Amino acid sequence: MQAYTVATFKQKLQEDITLLDTRQADIFTEGFVPGSISIGLEGRFAEWAASLLTLEKPLLLITEIGKEEETQGKLSKIGFLKIDGYLDGGFEAWNAAGEKVDMIINVDADEVAMDLPFDTNLQVVDVRLETEFAEGHIKGAINIPLNNMTDLALLAGFEDNQNLYVQCGGGYRSVIAASLMKKQGLHNLRNITGGWDAVKEQKEIPIKKDVSALN
Repeated sequence: MQAYTVATFKQKLQEDITLLDTRQADIFTEGFVPGSISIGLEGRFAEWAASLLTLEKPLLLITEIGKEEETQGKLSKIGFLKIDGYLDGGFEAWNAAGEKVDMIINVDADEVAMDLPFDTNLQVVDVRLETEFAEGHIKGAINIPLNNMTDLALLAGFEDNQNLYVQCGGGYRSVIAASLMKKQGLHNLRNITGGWDAVKEQKEIPIKKDVSALN
């Protein structure tokens, strides 16, 4: 696996590749190379990599420094053999070189409670499984399970004026989802930190259950 300088890595991004960032979700949101897909090693990494990434395209990696070989090993075990290389020095090297970066704005449950009554363009996108969604969700949220987010037609249905608040169970899947949405040009979004675990404790947020779906 090749270690690439920032300059060479930048050139590689012009090729038909998948750019995968395996740093922790909360670190990824603070800054990442535009076009990166976030799947953090700290979660169900292999499962989501297998579900969301294609084996056909070569992979370029951005990892926590020292995690390059671990990342390659986990990917190779699930069939990803086209691993082109990784960014030498990680995201820190990219940032230090003054290259363009992107970020995902985080909001906590308190902020969601304040925004919901006043922002008519606010749309919560809940990326949990349908069964999780049915057991309880923010009233008015739409459910697009994360494993369906490879269907670009689903993402194409959002309007430019919508303020998209992305939420999962605990905050891991929502960052993956937000990175996929960003990659498809949806930049007007927020990640709800703590996910449903935090939302359900916030009494000001209206909650709905789909009883019929649970029967």
